[in-house]
Order: sequence, then C-alpha cells, then structure tokens
Amino acid sequence: MTTEFRLPELGENVATGAVTKILVAVGDAVASGQNVLEIETDKAVAEIPCPLSGKIVEIRVREGQKISPGEVILVVEESAASGEDKSAEVEKVAVESDTADAVPRKKAKIAEPLTEKMRRDVARAAPSVRQLAREHGIVLEEVPTADPTGKITAQDVLKYAAARKENAPLSESADETVTADSNLRQDSDKWGKVTIEPMNAVRSKAAAHLTHCWTTIPHVTHFDKADITELDKFRKHYARQAEAAGAHLTVTAFLIKLLPDVFKRFPRMNATVDMDRQLFVLKQYCNIGVAVDTPNGLIVPVIRHVDKKNVMNIAIEMADSASRARERKLALEDMQGGGFTVSNLGGMGGYAFTPIINAPETAILGVSRAGMEPVYNGKDFEPRLMLPLSLSYDHRCIDGADAARFLRYLCESLEHPWRLTLGL
Repeated sequence: MTTEFRLPELGENVATGAVTKILVAVGDAVASGQNVLEIETDKAVAEIPCPLSGKIVEIRVREGQKISPGEVILVVEESAASGEDKSAEVEKVAVESDTADAVPRKKAKIAEPLTEKMRRDVARAAPSVRQLAREHGIVLEEVPTADPTGKITAQDVLKYAAARKENAPLSESADETVTADSNLRQDSDKWGKVTIEPMNAVRSKAAAHLTHCWTTIPHVTHFDKADITELDKFRKHYARQAEAAGAHLTVTAFLIKLLPDVFKRFPRMNATVDMDRQLFVLKQYCNIGVAVDTPNGLIVPVIRHVDKKNVMNIAIEMADSASRARERKLALEDMQGGGFTVSNLGGMGGYAFTPIINAPETAILGVSRAGMEPVYNGKDFEPRLMLPLSLSYDHRCIDGADAARFLRYLCESLEHPWRLTLGL
C-alpha cells in the first residue's frame, strides 16, 4: 500500500520553507525517522524525518521549491512493519478499484503528469529566474544558455531581453508607455552591467517581516547614554576568571541580566499588543532575543528565563547561540518566544541608530559603541566611558515619558549594577 508523506508544521509563524537538499531518491529504502530532505525557513535549516518505512516510489518536490506544511513531499510503498504506526501528517492513498477504470480520463486531468515543456522549465531555471523571465515577457524555452546542463541563469534572461530589444522596431511612444519597473531595468541595462542577486530564504522572510513591523507599529526612538566606567572595570577584573569558566564577559551580558528587574517597573516593555481584543498582554517571564549578524542575514536567537540565570550563564549561552546561528545549526524553537530584543552594533561602530521593533514585541534596544567622553562632576571634567543606547518602542502601548524613564532607569542600573543586591 502506498502512503503520502506530507510536510509537517515547521514551527510558530513559519508558513513556508525552501527545499535546499533532497536526501533520498526514487527506489531508495527509507526507515522510520530517517531524514529525507532539508528545508530552509526564514531563520534556520531543518532536516525533515519521514515517519514511514518502506520504498520511495515518488518524490513530489524539487530542490529550490518553496513548500508549505501539508504539501506532499513523497510517496512511500510501506513495508509491513510500518503499516500499524501512522503519523498525524500522513494520509492514506486510496487503492484504485475496478470501477476506477470506468471514470473518464477527462475527470482525472488533475492527476496527469506535467508536460515535457513544463518539466524543462522547472528543471532548467530557478524560481527567481522564471519570475525575471515573466517580467520581461520571455518564454524560457526561447532563451539560449551556455551551461552544459541546460540551466538558464538570470544573466541569460537579461542578455536575451537586451538582444530582443535591439532587434525590435523602434516606436516613438515606447518610452512613454513603459512601466516604472521596466524603466529601471532599461536604465540598468543601458548604463552598465548589473548583477541579479536573488534573496535567500532568510533575507526574503526578514524583508517581509520588517515591512510588516514598520508599517503596522507606530515607532518612536529614544536615546540616552549610560556611564559604564565602573562596570567596565568590574568586567575586566573578572574577565580571566570568566574565560577559565568558558564565558566571555561582555557589557551586553550584564545589560541582559539587568532587564528583568527593569521590566518589573515597566511591564509594558515586555509585552504584546492585541488590537483585536483591545488589550495588552504583559509577560511574566523574561525571554530576550539577541540579534546576531551572520553571512545569511540577521538571526535572533532567544535567551530564555534570563531572570533565573547569572551573568556567566547568560554570557556562555549568548556565545553558543551566536556560534550556532552563524553555522546555521539553530533549531526553530531557539528563535521563538522572545519578549524583548537587544541589537548590539558596538563592534561595527556608530553612536546611535533606530532599530525596528521585532513584532509582536513592543520594544527593542539598540546598543552602540562605548567611548570616552568628558563628563562634568560638579567641580571639573573627568573622562568617563559612555555607552549610547537607542530604544525603539511601540507608541500604542508605551508613552514617551515612560520610555524615557525606562531608559534612564536602565542607564542608572548599568552605572550601579550592584544595587540590585540591595533590592533598590
């Protein structure tokens, strides 16, 4: 009996994924729990295990294809051992009865295989290239390519479009009727060479998410500076001991440790806005997202329950999460459940920026590079190490005065972190 294996849920708010690698082939034997393909979502690459045992008789996805939970990945001819154990994501394929042959072929049209032309189009060009061809009104079958495998690239499409344009009859009104998009492409082709860089899954999802965040949340950004002179001395004093214990002490680790106490005074900073029900959801737990710069784009792993961890634990977990993010080894759950995000650009430079809130959160803290500044102490000026902070907040939930108080209290906590031991 054959059984369809469908893509299971990929995680919270993950609607699609791109197939990056198919790990099996038609005719292969597959065991229950064996990974059959890799899926790249907006934040991670996940291996998908098959809950069935048997022989693969059909693979219905291809590398580069975007698929959603519930779509059929492959069809397995099950072995007897797996017949009794079924996953919730698996559906039985009905065995054709003798009467099925009497059904007119016209009604079964949806089950007919793709035409040869459709197969060639799918196999020879990536989705982004097919989209580019559609924008230029080009049929892929007409595009020549020097690739020995017959694969058509974006450069092939642009070259063919330019050649076709040169051979087309000129029209005085042509320039007046082109769209803004085609104008941009004509200028690019006319004035010099361009490189088409398709978005990867991380960048594509981030672009859509950030657009949603920016257009649905009324952003305001407040700036302040914290005097971290004494904190930095304390950090450097214990740096070697921390390194011996496997932790790299950073100012960010201290800052994250201080946040739970600050949230107790300003609970709307660790909340979500529910406009449908007209209420604020105040979180009693403290999970902090830490933005990590990776070759594939910005990733935000989450440090959970920071209120129950010391600075050393937080520093170790931050380093581990950042390393796994850059190696694309984070699991989907490692990037879920955040209530507040910290983005530190201090290592790159700059003294302020306006970070975009990571919806459905209500605020995000930007950390810039600390620098020595002359600060007047009432008698004279003295050099102090000042840390610039940028707080973007959701104005539906947080007023400017509360944002200013929150950031000032956080700055004072960084200036006197040991006061927490006194409960002040």
